[in-house]
Amino acid sequence: MPRRILIAKPGLDGHDRGAKVIARTLRDAGHEVIYSGLHQTPSQIAETAVQEDVDAVGLSSLSGAHKTLFPQVVQELAKRESSDIVVFGGGVIPDADIPGLQESGIAMIFTPGTPLEEIAGWVDANIQTKV
Repeated sequence: MPRRILIAKPGLDGHDRGAKVIARTLRDAGHEVIYSGLHQTPSQIAETAVQEDVDAVGLSSLSGAHKTLFPQVVQELAKRESSDIVVFGGGVIPDADIPGLQESGIAMIFTPGTPLEEIAGWVDANIQTKV
């Protein structure tokens, strides 16, 4: 069953090629994908996720602000009583930062070079559609 997934770029990072590639990959895998565009605040991302009734949010960061912005998205979803929305992320994220991000509620981090089919497979295996 197709999942509804929001792909978002939090913060001031202006590079979105990777986010667009992931959005296209997930769309090609049969999912409904919404791309929020550049320069979104964590609050805007959470609000869009709730309004669009998504099953998951995929975050992309190349700017180094992932340790702040990714957990803020999780917190903003919780404020909206939407902690059931799975949050995953990717981008240029040092391996040393991944455990802290996972402790903050990020379900998975994909680093550069992760095969696209691996990302699509993870989504299929780990994100449930809302009933």
